[in-house]
Amino acid sequence: MDWRLFASTFAAIFLAELGDKTQLATLSLAAGSQQRWVVFVGSALALVASSAVAVLAGDAVARLIPPVWLERGAGAVFLVLGAITLWRAG
Repeated sequence: MDWRLFASTFAAIFLAELGDKTQLATLSLAAGSQQRWVVFVGSALALVASSAVAVLAGDAVARLIPPVWLERGAGAVFLVLGAITLWRAG
């Protein structure tokens, strides 16, 4: 097992999800329920399922497009979105 890949994936997803609408929705559901473990299990399984879809889709796309081009494309999209965000703010 590649522990560096595991750790970087965990850190990236954990930090990305903090304060995300999914976390806020889970917080709201837990606050309004007496069965917090049911909310936890439901939200955890939902995150696992959506991550499984992403991994399977990533694997399928990687068979058609070399990973280096996927990384470059993702980087370009982030740069464009960042530029648009800065432009709108200014």
